[in-house]
Amino acid sequence: MVMAMKEAPILVADHLSKSFTPGRQRIQALDAVSFAIRPGVITGLIGPDAAGKTTLMRLAAGLLVPDSGSIHALGLDATHDSLTVQASLGYMPQRFGLYEDLTVQENLDLYADLQGVAKDVRGERYGELMHMTGLQPFVGRLAGKLSGGMKQKLGLACTLVRPPRLLLLDEPTVGVDPVSRRELWSIIDRLVASEGMSVLLSTAYLDEAERCDEVILLHEGKVMAQGIPAEMSATLRGRTWTVSLPGRQHRALQMRLAQTAGVVDALVQGERIRLVTEQAQLPDAIDSHPDMHEATVDPVAPRFEDLFVDMLRGRPNSTPHATHLDFAPISPHADGDATAPVIKVDRLIRCFGDFRAVDGISFDVRRGEIFGLLGANGAGKSTTFRMLCGLLPPSSGHLEVAGLDLRHAASAARARIGYMSQKFSQYGNLSVGQNLAFFASAYGLANKARAERLAWAEDEFDLVRYRNQLAGDLPLGYKQRLAMACALMHRPEILFLDEPTSGVDPLARREFWQRINALALSGVTVLVTTHFMEEAEYCDRLVIMAAGRILTVGEPAAIKAAVRSPELPEPSMEDAFIKHVEET
Repeated sequence: MVMAMKEAPILVADHLSKSFTPGRQRIQALDAVSFAIRPGVITGLIGPDAAGKTTLMRLAAGLLVPDSGSIHALGLDATHDSLTVQASLGYMPQRFGLYEDLTVQENLDLYADLQGVAKDVRGERYGELMHMTGLQPFVGRLAGKLSGGMKQKLGLACTLVRPPRLLLLDEPTVGVDPVSRRELWSIIDRLVASEGMSVLLSTAYLDEAERCDEVILLHEGKVMAQGIPAEMSATLRGRTWTVSLPGRQHRALQMRLAQTAGVVDALVQGERIRLVTEQAQLPDAIDSHPDMHEATVDPVAPRFEDLFVDMLRGRPNSTPHATHLDFAPISPHADGDATAPVIKVDRLIRCFGDFRAVDGISFDVRRGEIFGLLGANGAGKSTTFRMLCGLLPPSSGHLEVAGLDLRHAASAARARIGYMSQKFSQYGNLSVGQNLAFFASAYGLANKARAERLAWAEDEFDLVRYRNQLAGDLPLGYKQRLAMACALMHRPEILFLDEPTSGVDPLARREFWQRINALALSGVTVLVTTHFMEEAEYCDRLVIMAAGRILTVGEPAAIKAAVRSPELPEPSMEDAFIKHVEET
C-alpha cells in the first residue's frame, strides 16, 4: 500500500527500556529501543528467543509500564493513556484466551460484549469474520473441539470483532500446520488491503518475515536492524550457495559442511545443502577437498533467514552449544539386525466416544532412523505419539515398541523410551536443577550414575546458569532444552519428539537438529512431529496424516516427486504437504 510521506507513524518507541527480576536474576528485556513503523503495512518483529518481542508488544498495548523511555501507539502514550490505547487497537497474544467450553458463536458474543460492540452491527461483522476465517460451518461447535489452526483463526476473529486501526499479533502461526498458516496470512493480507489496517506481527518463521513490508530485528533487547526484507537480504549477495554430492546422505553432508572453516551456516534444503559463507567465495577447505570434486555447487539468491543467521551467529547466547552427547542407549537390542523394525504399528485405532482420532494406521520404524509424522492440526499425530509411549491405550490394533507389545508391557517399554511432549511438561514451579533431579530419580538413576547424568545435562544443554531459576520463567528455547535434557536423562534407545522446535528461532532450531542427528548416528531411533516443513527434509522417511489416516509414506524426495507437475516442477515439502492434504 502506497503511503503519503507526511502520514504520521502508527507506532513509535523512544529509548524504551524494561527489565524483570524473576527470582534473584535481573533480565533486561528491552534496552533503549527506538523505532517508528509506518501505517497501513505489515511490519515483522523478528528475533531469537528472549529478544524482547513479547515485552515490546505488551508495552505497545499498554499492559506493561516501561522502566524508562516511551512508546506511542496511534498517537497516544501507551503508558499514560493505556485504557484508550487498549480500546483502539487489537492485540492477540501467543496464548489467546478462548473459552473452550463455549461455542464459536458464544466466544464471539463474549468478546463483542467485552469490546462494547453495539448489538445492531454485530451480525454483519460476524458474517464478515466467519467468511474470512472459514469458520461459518462451525459456529455451533465448542472452541475446545476445534483444531489448533481453527482455534488461531477464532482467536483472530475475536480480536477483530471491533475493527482496530492497529493490530498486534504475537506469533499467530506457532503450532499450526502449513495449510492453516497460509490461510492466516491470507486473512492478514486482506485486512491490510481492504480495511487499511496496520499490523505488527512477531514470528519465528523467517519465510514469513519475507512477506512483511518491513522488519525490525531484535536481539537481547536491542534493535539490530530495521528495513525492507529483500534489501536487507541483498547484503549477502555472493555468499549463498547450494551443494549436492551424489551418493552422500544429505544429512551427513550437512553435518560435515557445518563444521567447515569459513562456513556460517549449512542447512538441508531438499536434496541439497544450502550454504552461507563468510566471504563471497567458497572456503578453500571445501573447494580443495578431494571428496568434493564430484559435488555440484551453485550460487543462489540470499533469503532473509540467511541474513538472520549471519547477523546473530557468534553473538553471546546465540551460538549453538557444542554437542557432546557421548550417547550410548542404555539397553540396546542384541539381535544384531540393524534393519529390523524397533517400532511396529499395525491397523492402529483410537476412538474418543464416536470420534476416531486415529483410524487404522500402519507403519514401522527401523533402528537409528529419523522418522517424521506430518499432518494438519487434528490429524492424530499427538494421539499416535501418546499411544506409542504407552500413555494412552489403543482402541484396537497392534503396537510394538523396542520389541515389547504395549498392551502387555507398557511400563517396560516406557523405561526404554524418551518423550518430549508438544506442550512444556516440566514442573514450572520447580527450578531447573530440581526438575533435572526429579526426572533422574523417576528413571531410577542413583549415586554416581545420577550425579554424572545431572552434570552432563547441565553442561550439554547450557543450563548451569539457569540451575536455580524456576522452569516456568525460562525463555522458550531454554524450556525446550530442559525438556530434551529430561527426556534423554536415562539414555533411551527410542526418542519421541512432539513438535520439539515449535516457536523457537532458527538458531535454536539448528541446535536441536544438530543433537537429533548426532543421536541418530549413535543408533537412537527418533520419531518426530513437526509443522516446519524444512525440518521434514532431515527425516529418513515420513508419513503425512489427515483425519486420523495416513495419506502417504516414504522418503522425502519420493513424496515430493509424487506431486511434481508442469505447474510445480520443483515442489518443496510444503508444496507436497499442501497438495496431499487438500486432495483428501
